[in-house]
Amino acid sequence: MILIIMGVSGSGKSTVGSLLSEKLGWTLYEGDDYHPKENIEKMASGIPLTDQDRTPWLLLLHDIIQREMAAGTNAILVCSALKKLYRQLLLFGRCALDGGGGGGGGAGLGDRLEGVLFAFLQGSFQLIQERVQARGGHFMPPSLLRSQFDALEPPSPAENALALDIRNGMPEIAAEIERALSAHL
Repeated sequence: MILIIMGVSGSGKSTVGSLLSEKLGWTLYEGDDYHPKENIEKMASGIPLTDQDRTPWLLLLHDIIQREMAAGTNAILVCSALKKLYRQLLLFGRCALDGGGGGGGGAGLGDRLEGVLFAFLQGSFQLIQERVQARGGHFMPPSLLRSQFDALEPPSPAENALALDIRNGMPEIAAEIERALSAHL
């Protein structure tokens, strides 16, 4: 099983991912660690990433997902996955670029990949803005949060996505995800 914890910056993805990784013993991949230097510099300068900036990064994360699935191991990936296209790239790689994403188009891709669950951490702009402003040491400045909300396309139930309210504590969110994983294993 591959768990992809998604949401805008500051929603608690890394915290929940760490909690679950420790509890379940699953390998944790922090998506931000795989951004190319140019993406990090761009975000640190307050410039939002474009789809073109994100595509090679998402394809690299797709390769990690494929490797873990081929090995038959359980893993957690923390990644914003803001748009449906981005989630399709994570699941189907380059095939998603050929017009097959979302079940329409030549490649005939569906909305989900067996063995992958999305956990969407959602909250209000105000709450997440407060969190982003309070944290330190992250390359993404609070000024980019609005661009993430503007780009956000919340996943549909057809995408095998579990929506979680971040007003609940991180341990409670992790426990809810763990229950959902039990139903899928």
